[in-house]
Amino acid sequence: MNKLYKALIYDKQVSLSVLETTELVNDAIKIHSLDGDAAKTFGCLLTAAAFMAGCLKSEKGAVSITVKAGGECGTASVSGDKNLHIRGYIDGSCGGRLNGGYLTVVKEDGFFRPFVGASELKGDSVSENLMQYFHISEQVETAVAVDAEIENGKCVSAGGVIMQLLPGCSEENMDRAEEQMQAFVDVASVIEKLGADKIMEKFFGKEAEYTYEYFPEYKCSCSREKLERVILSLGKEELYKIIEEEGAVKAHCHYCNTDYVFTKDDVDKLF
Repeated sequence: MNKLYKALIYDKQVSLSVLETTELVNDAIKIHSLDGDAAKTFGCLLTAAAFMAGCLKSEKGAVSITVKAGGECGTASVSGDKNLHIRGYIDGSCGGRLNGGYLTVVKEDGFFRPFVGASELKGDSVSENLMQYFHISEQVETAVAVDAEIENGKCVSAGGVIMQLLPGCSEENMDRAEEQMQAFVDVASVIEKLGADKIMEKFFGKEAEYTYEYFPEYKCSCSREKLERVILSLGKEELYKIIEEEGAVKAHCHYCNTDYVFTKDDVDKLF
């Protein structure tokens, strides 16, 4: 089961998030037919989106992470909402490479006041790029260890441990957080052996306060009904023209890899 634990540790001066996202990543691999490094990179980005979605305050809030790498490297986008419905897509031909581009984060608070931050990509490590993003764009010192282990086209473990220093954090607790993060250098192996529950119990059981448990899942927000409203906005004349030229009105959702087809009969009923 996918899980996200959020808690305060070390005298409530450090925010902790522990994620187990193996099932979420496997759902995404199946939907997008991914393998190898592309599946690994996508799994890390989905885990990061689950973490950020878990930080949203408004019921209407949403967050997206977009990676546009340079040269022959790829493009990926992941997003999540307050319900921790996570979705995304990646250019599978890129081989999971993220060099030479930018990572952009858009956080929507539900009141049409989005925060937009960006940072330059520094190599293929999603963890390192996220740490740099938080340092540059949000000025929050953040230790990130996210990973996904892929074997024979299947995710055997995925998740992460993320710590953020809160304002007024003492040097002693900064050192404690830094030292504890060393246990998660190979975080995918730790998740495979222990899972999120045991990680919390073994490493943070006595320290964790105000602990909350969430259950992220891969779920797209698209639907045929939403697409109907979109195509109606094109107008009857334009829709009939498309049908005459192409046989039907077609739409594709990149996030869940679903095709929607509207025939002339469908359009007649809509109008």
